[in-house]
Amino acid sequence: MGANISGAVGGDDSGPSLRPRLDDIPESCAALILAQLNPPEICRLARLNRSFRSASSADFIWESKLPSDYKFIVEKVLLADETLKNLQKKQLYARLCRPSPFDGGSKEIWLDKNTGGVCLSISSKALTITGIDDRRYWNHISTEESRYPTVAYLQQTWWLEVDGELEFQFPAGTYSLFFRLQLGKSSKRLGRWVCNTEHVHGWDIKPVQFQLTTSDGQHAVSRCHLGSPGMWVLYHVGDFVVKKSNAFTKISFSLTQINCTHTKGGLCVDAALIYPSSVGKEAKSCS
Repeated sequence: MGANISGAVGGDDSGPSLRPRLDDIPESCAALILAQLNPPEICRLARLNRSFRSASSADFIWESKLPSDYKFIVEKVLLADETLKNLQKKQLYARLCRPSPFDGGSKEIWLDKNTGGVCLSISSKALTITGIDDRRYWNHISTEESRYPTVAYLQQTWWLEVDGELEFQFPAGTYSLFFRLQLGKSSKRLGRWVCNTEHVHGWDIKPVQFQLTTSDGQHAVSRCHLGSPGMWVLYHVGDFVVKKSNAFTKISFSLTQINCTHTKGGLCVDAALIYPSSVGKEAKSCS
């Protein structure tokens, strides 16, 4: 009896194989498997065979990877961009992972490609900077080291105050806010970007203060000395928690150093950035 079973399962090498193969998995089953994975894993498995490749385009898979507020992003933030209409959800996910400008190009929004988390950038021109119109203190200088064409450069001041505000419909989750700053002024020489730190001074005397508040009463304060001249650094302002996906959250944040006992200068302000906290940790480690 055992021999008969062995022969039925093992089969004759000359006959057709009865062993299941990946190609035998129904497309509907492959789609259910893919739905449990993150986007990079889905794309890798899609290369296995035709069944997984076809299943990887299913709308229900990619709709589950899109943020809960993706319709708000498309319709309200990106103002129903014609190129986004009638896209399959996979194509829409890929499109939203590319930074999209809004609010006159002063802000950008994109999805983290690994998690689908909403990320935002607020340029220096969308921030309120005390003295920004006085060329004795501040200038907007051209750059290729930012996602924006210019950054704000502080030559010298006694009073540093940079404020920002944003009201947005975030998906539920925990978010981190950062300022992207550099000590020194970058310029292009002989085809290369070099940083002049000649006018950097005053940042080692007193720490700067970062502050974050939200419309539902959350508050965070941190202090640190600015350092690493010639390098762009993400300085962590604080974290905030969004509990309701359908509600607007208003956040206010600032960077200040208003101790008037000394001057400080040589600071570039690029932008404020908001990431889901898990993404923010990775971004900070790479800055």
